[in-house]
Amino acid sequence: MNFAGKGLRISGRLVLGTITVLWFLLLTAGLAQAQTAPDSSTNAPQRERMLRELQDLQSMKKELEQKVGDFDTRIRALEIELGAPHPKEEVPPQPNVSTNPVAVIPVEATNRVATTGEATNPPPATPSPPAEAKVVEKPKWGAYEPGKGFVLARGPLGELGFGVLTYLRYLNKRSIDANYTDAFGRTIPVQQRQDFQLNREQIMFRGWLFDERFDYQFWVWTQNSSMGEQTQINVGGNAVYEFYEWLALRGGIFSVPTTRSTSQSFPNWLKIDHRTMADEYFRGSYSTGIMLEGKIKPVRLQYKVALVNNLSTLGVSAAQLDNKLDTVSTALWWLPTTGEFGPGLGFGDYEEHKKLATLLGVHYTHSTETAQSQPKENGFENTQFFLSDGTLIFSPNPFGTGGSVQQLTYQMLDLEAGMKFKGWSLEGEYYLRRLDNFHVTGGPIPVDHVFDHGFQVQASTMLVPKLLQVYAAPSKVFGAYGNPWELGLGLTYFPFKRKEMRMNFQALYESQAPAGNIALPFSPGNKGWIYTVDVGVWF
Repeated sequence: MNFAGKGLRISGRLVLGTITVLWFLLLTAGLAQAQTAPDSSTNAPQRERMLRELQDLQSMKKELEQKVGDFDTRIRALEIELGAPHPKEEVPPQPNVSTNPVAVIPVEATNRVATTGEATNPPPATPSPPAEAKVVEKPKWGAYEPGKGFVLARGPLGELGFGVLTYLRYLNKRSIDANYTDAFGRTIPVQQRQDFQLNREQIMFRGWLFDERFDYQFWVWTQNSSMGEQTQINVGGNAVYEFYEWLALRGGIFSVPTTRSTSQSFPNWLKIDHRTMADEYFRGSYSTGIMLEGKIKPVRLQYKVALVNNLSTLGVSAAQLDNKLDTVSTALWWLPTTGEFGPGLGFGDYEEHKKLATLLGVHYTHSTETAQSQPKENGFENTQFFLSDGTLIFSPNPFGTGGSVQQLTYQMLDLEAGMKFKGWSLEGEYYLRRLDNFHVTGGPIPVDHVFDHGFQVQASTMLVPKLLQVYAAPSKVFGAYGNPWELGLGLTYFPFKRKEMRMNFQALYESQAPAGNIALPFSPGNKGWIYTVDVGVWF
């Protein structure tokens, strides 16, 4: 709105009103003189005073007319400079319409982006439009909105938001065993670490283009702990068009929905940027492809169906991919009590549900994977196929019999359930994974398939609403080559009573972890206590 020009026009109307009053006074004086005969008793001093008052009023009239002209000139100059249309005529305000200023509240992020559930602070008050218009305008730029970050630009053809996700981690692994022995009798050294890492730096741009149903997001992403690795810096993104609330099509790079943590729930987790040991062992990762998704509200269902290149694409070139295109991942959730489960179906009840929220879900994923199409072991946010003793199945001679696996079929079923109520949450997943159809070179292997299963449980409560959260997160894997387990205990502090910034203190006990990498607190073979302190911000 052209507040400068509007303010000047209001001042001009006040001046015109003053002139009208003066004209009325002059007219009244003239009529009084015309209708009253000269009184011989009127003395000369009184007549002189009246003449002086008349001259003063005429002088004031000329000055006011000059000021009105100046106001018109300045108003027009500002309208030309701002590109505002020049009104043909002024429309007087309607009777009984309040002219008191009202606060304009930014519109919250839509359900096509992950939100924190926090309300934004209103910007300074601005004049309200006419009551009959009932229009609440969004700020044009610079406003902060949860789920969008800072809105850099907003117009009739699109919107651009800017966000950052980063955290500083102190990691102490000095108490873990210095080596471990795998199921085949091989002793393998383990790195005992103590260091600080700016463990993730992610810059994000997101918004919509041409149609508010067409969302996009692009990012640049790196982790200092992986510096020197092939995937130390990643550039990616995706776009989604919502045809209906129950049908949207996404294309680009995204996390494959093999478990809830890879179903676009990040960063709405209890932990800062890492999963439980069991989830890490069974899950898929990021890939390139297309995905159908939506919400069927009448029956309180949500779903995702993805067709992608492979289970883990970061650090893998197109030349390394097979041509089967059979990596399919599906997810279906039923939300029977409230029809929702918090932002992004995330973990924990920071939002403190007033009614019991419940979730039942199932995931199924199928993929043909080759040794060449799997990323390096320490590529961050990547996943590889391990045996339950921590042996990488695509490593040379994994079973100690001379044979090397070059290709396999991965199938994984994930069953999940959860509930949230008044700051309390209890959530669990059970995983079942089968690896078979092995293509082997260099010698035999002793199995024709590998079957593992396991679970994770995450329980949390808000000790102080919006400020302090505590959680416990055990997990376990049952496998033919070992039965590792983990216990995680954590305390999270939200210094600004907002979900976007937090400090997390955590203690993990690992019993020979079967998976992991240098970007995570644990890696294969870790046994003992591990401590982390994370300070993170995301918006």
